[in-house]
Amino acid sequence: MQQDILVNWSPQETRVAIVESGAVQELHVERTLERGLVGNVYLGKVARVLPGMQSAFIDIGLERAAFLHVADVWQRQPDGEPPAAVRGTAAQQVPIEKQVFEGQALMVQVIKDPIGTKGARLSTQISIAGRLLVFLPQDDHVGVSQKIPSDQRDALRRRLNKLVGEAGGGFILRTNGEDASDAELAEDIAYLRKTWARIRESATRVPPPALLHQDLNLLQRVLRDLVTDQTTAIRIDSREQFALLQAFGQEFMPAAAAKLQLYKGERPIFDLYSVDDEIAKALGRRVELKSGGYLIVDQTEALTTIDVNTGGYVGSRNFDETIFKTNLEAAQAIARQLRLRNLGGIIIVDFIDMQREDHREAVLAEFRKQLARDRVKTMSGGFSQLGLVEMTRKRTRESLAHLLCEPCPLCQGKGTVRTPRTVAYDILREILREARQFNPREYRVIAAPKVIELFLDEESQHLAGLSDFIGKPISLQAESAMGQEQYDIVLL
Repeated sequence: MQQDILVNWSPQETRVAIVESGAVQELHVERTLERGLVGNVYLGKVARVLPGMQSAFIDIGLERAAFLHVADVWQRQPDGEPPAAVRGTAAQQVPIEKQVFEGQALMVQVIKDPIGTKGARLSTQISIAGRLLVFLPQDDHVGVSQKIPSDQRDALRRRLNKLVGEAGGGFILRTNGEDASDAELAEDIAYLRKTWARIRESATRVPPPALLHQDLNLLQRVLRDLVTDQTTAIRIDSREQFALLQAFGQEFMPAAAAKLQLYKGERPIFDLYSVDDEIAKALGRRVELKSGGYLIVDQTEALTTIDVNTGGYVGSRNFDETIFKTNLEAAQAIARQLRLRNLGGIIIVDFIDMQREDHREAVLAEFRKQLARDRVKTMSGGFSQLGLVEMTRKRTRESLAHLLCEPCPLCQGKGTVRTPRTVAYDILREILREARQFNPREYRVIAAPKVIELFLDEESQHLAGLSDFIGKPISLQAESAMGQEQYDIVLL
């Protein structure tokens, strides 16, 4: 499937949209003052070791200390095996308290950006991504991407072993290096080793905490990570950035650079495919399906839930077919929404209940087929006894909603506010409490207009009764700047 990559650049923000068949599939946003940290290498200082959690907090110079788990502490493995951190297991790990100590200077790499209240997640295994290869300087393992067909991997591994030679260091061939020449691979190897030498040299000169190496910016990562064989064009709307990216691409990624195009149209580039409209939709809870059904997407700290509903869809002759077709369409839409919103972690999908086993299998097969298009690692199970599908999607950076939005100052992220009547009754109780402790001349209630209107109309009798009971006058003042739940009781 052919795709276009659209780049909208401004001094404060870079936005990238991946478009396939006229539909936006992925969005990437990087702000100059909020650039992501994944891939950055730091010289950190161990701030605290927690044996009970088998983890440590590392000061790398950020607002919050970063987190290092024992499974992400690199250890050399026997017989040339990949390190435990690469295999994703903590088996045979030495306890963390025997590997690091408070005050120790430690070279670490960010593998997950800070998300919400959680600090960045770190690894002590350094990996440096190049155009064709990933360099693992602490290891000697030579591997090939799992996305390359298995019948080609052995030959590619032998080629790579010859090029690596006796100089050491581990390398993994990336998918886009499958057809690279020996000269191109050798050039990437030399570039990565030079980068590593610069990082090591910096680590001997600066005190912790310090940034030793910063990963490429979003514009450069477009060429390195987002361009595929299906990419027909990379359209960028800034002449200056086009020139810089073209020079960078011609030096390191000539095949990708050949797809660069300078957009000169009068309309903003994101207007061509209604990208801003898609961003607005991706920040909402409800996603409309073409059939008339819809999804409800709720994102919480622990997990994301997606509920599928038929809505107004009545297109099939029987109810089972209606449900089946809605679920099939939802499977495609959900996979796209995961990419578009960059949702990660645990995800629970509640498809509409299906009676027929063949329908369930077809929906699950379609869902997994759509997930396979994701460049981010996903894992999904089958239908549970409750009819839910549980899955995970690797989370390395904040979701689109967390990046572009903040909690509502009125509801503090709850999504609801107390009704004016509830607030009014809170005020009456508060005045009664105050009357038992203080003896002012008058009580003045300052609250939102809707609350004051209620006191002047439907709740006026209750307010007058309270005033008689405490023997003090109660005056009212509307304040339009106040939220519905906010109020002040002033003692005069």
